[in-house]
Amino acid sequence: MNRNRLPRWLNALIDRIADAPTSPIGRLAARQYGAPPPTGSVAATTFDDRPIRVLITPVNYSGQARAWARALQAGDPRISARNTAIDVVGGFAFDADVIVPLSTYHNDAEWQRREFDAAATATHVLIEAEEPPFGRLLGRSVAAQAAALEERGVSVAYMAHGTDVRLPSRHRRDNPWSLYDDESLYVPRIETLAARNIALIENSGRPHFVSTPDLLLDLPRARWCPVVVDVDRWAAPRAERASDRPLRVVHAPSVSAVKGTTLILPALERLDAEGVISLELVRGVPSAQMPAIFAGADVVIDQMRIGSYGVAAVEAMASGCVVVGHVAEGVRDLITRQTGERLPIVEATADIIEVVLRDLAARPDLSELRDDGRRFVEHVHDGTLSARVLSEHWIDGGDEEREAPHR
Repeated sequence: MNRNRLPRWLNALIDRIADAPTSPIGRLAARQYGAPPPTGSVAATTFDDRPIRVLITPVNYSGQARAWARALQAGDPRISARNTAIDVVGGFAFDADVIVPLSTYHNDAEWQRREFDAAATATHVLIEAEEPPFGRLLGRSVAAQAAALEERGVSVAYMAHGTDVRLPSRHRRDNPWSLYDDESLYVPRIETLAARNIALIENSGRPHFVSTPDLLLDLPRARWCPVVVDVDRWAAPRAERASDRPLRVVHAPSVSAVKGTTLILPALERLDAEGVISLELVRGVPSAQMPAIFAGADVVIDQMRIGSYGVAAVEAMASGCVVVGHVAEGVRDLITRQTGERLPIVEATADIIEVVLRDLAARPDLSELRDDGRRFVEHVHDGTLSARVLSEHWIDGGDEEREAPHR
């Protein structure tokens, strides 16, 4: 459904229902998720008997909550770290310590209370994407659920992931290729939710983190906690490109409006028809199959409209691909300042993608670019830096990281 085509009154009604989950209409809307499984059949979180117990919840986008939890455990024997994830029907499947069916998350009050009690045994809870960890408990209020945890002695922090805090108005102003100019996106609602989430985080006074560096433009007092990939998993043997063969190019438009697929597809198809590249568009492929796909590629084209990079680009670099994408100059500078490393993603915007790919295709050897990508991933995205950021600025930082709420 393209909400831009709906009348204003209907959009206002949809937003009103979404903003009142405990209203009669809101409760009725929640029934679309179905009846939950039998009481007690969905597990609650459990921790090992260690002095520091960390829960990361509830979205696990791209498997990152689990990856951060494992990185924390691997780096500190004092820590038992777990994650939970809402099981979104039709979404990409990523492993989690506890996977919660949508029907349970929204409609099982017994599980919600049980999971809250389990989370209250943690020492630290990291709330992702400003989503309520315990479904509709306490009116589905993130702030109320966080406050209830703090009353039980739990240290709460926040992790922003992307659209949840990326302000379209700011992004449009700073980025001429902004995804928020895509007509498929209903920008007024995105703007409202992002502004609301920024206010929630900043007014909480709690430590907060972002998973991609561009989000520091929207949350300047946050800390960047880099996404994590399993370097060994992506280091699959690869077939080298013969000098007389086209450049093997992969583009995986998981969300085409975000990736900018429509902006670059004519150029890609033209190059493919000429035999300069061999193009593979990857859609709906499970994560488990992606290492083999990347192993057969020379170049992976990442995001063209956000001005940053995410998990897919890191996975591609770890696999030995040259990654091409648009990363804003200010974001590149920020990465260098914080890591001491130059981001090895080859810069391209939609208007020059054809020139960039022709240049790469004409090069007899891409090994230097590939090696730069692998080294960057090993230094920035293997989990070591991420665990250090979370520990220094939250887990071991204590109240010294707490900031006074904005007034």
